[in-house]
Amino acid sequence: MASVLRILGIETSCDETAAAIVERRDDGTPTVCSDVVLSQLDEHSAYGGVVPEIAARAHVEALDTLIDEALKRANVSLSDVDAIAATSGPGLIGGLLVGLMTGKAISRATGKPLYAINHLEGHALTARLTDGLAFPYLMLLVSGGHTQLILVRGVGQYERWGTTIDDALGEAFDKTAKLLGLPYPGGPAVEAAAKNGDPDRFDLPRPLVGETRLDFSFSGLKTAVRQAATAIAPVTEQDIADICASFQKAISRTLKDRIGRGLQRFKTEFPKTEEKPSLVVAGGVAANLELRRTLQELCDANGFRFIAPPLRLCTDNAVMIAWAGLERMATGAAPDDLDVQPRSRWPLDQKAETLLGHGKRGAKA
Repeated sequence: MASVLRILGIETSCDETAAAIVERRDDGTPTVCSDVVLSQLDEHSAYGGVVPEIAARAHVEALDTLIDEALKRANVSLSDVDAIAATSGPGLIGGLLVGLMTGKAISRATGKPLYAINHLEGHALTARLTDGLAFPYLMLLVSGGHTQLILVRGVGQYERWGTTIDDALGEAFDKTAKLLGLPYPGGPAVEAAAKNGDPDRFDLPRPLVGETRLDFSFSGLKTAVRQAATAIAPVTEQDIADICASFQKAISRTLKDRIGRGLQRFKTEFPKTEEKPSLVVAGGVAANLELRRTLQELCDANGFRFIAPPLRLCTDNAVMIAWAGLERMATGAAPDDLDVQPRSRWPLDQKAETLLGHGKRGAKA
């Protein structure tokens, strides 16, 4: 019979507290035994964004209960778990401290190994959990803090082909929503308003379209939205819908150009892949159905398989953290020492150069 590895995953990098139990057979077959997520949306919505101190306090109050619930739903105890995987970065340092310290405590108390996981690696490997995807493949990571096009060669092997030089796409959605008086989080609010809007009313810019480089820029688009709204103030409900629809259209056309060039580069560098080449989309903004449609059409036109994990696994969750830990275990990677420290910034591609616009501390990821 095939052996099974079972791991407890802990995720506290931003404003979701999460715990999960995931198993992996030695043939690579996964089983999600439990998946518990507690959103802090109500705590932060009044502020129009995540307040780090409130987020960290909420993690402290909820994490132990969620871990206990994850174990109960999986019908296992800590003695039945083979390892602990906890997010160690990137993210809000207060939240990371809560999750990683909890993972360390459990590891020390039980003698189970600890794996400190890069949150972005969790996103990068989720498609292997959900779709059994083989390496290599391209990943578009779109979230509140990151917009990147990454080549995934293998576990721990990542090449950043493109990144944002200013705002991440999720930031652009949130700031646009706030400007227009829409509720937080901005992504779903903008998408909902856009359904009733005219996408051709406002001719908004499409930054970096046509350039050979595969990077992204959304700050200028956000500024153009503000200028459009100011020019017709006071805005009506229909004006807001039209601006949102035009904004989404500009985003879709920008991604179509940027990602399309990435797909062509992938086919050039990997002309003889055994399977149909794949583009994976991950991160909270991946829940936007208009963007998914754009990427699906782009992949169809270029002979790529388009993979979008279930929406619950696109946003922050502990399943992907547990799975990343299992993937590392399967490669024979050594666990982390208990003196491992959380990292607010932790690029997947350690060799990638910092781009202008990321500040003195460099890219977040």
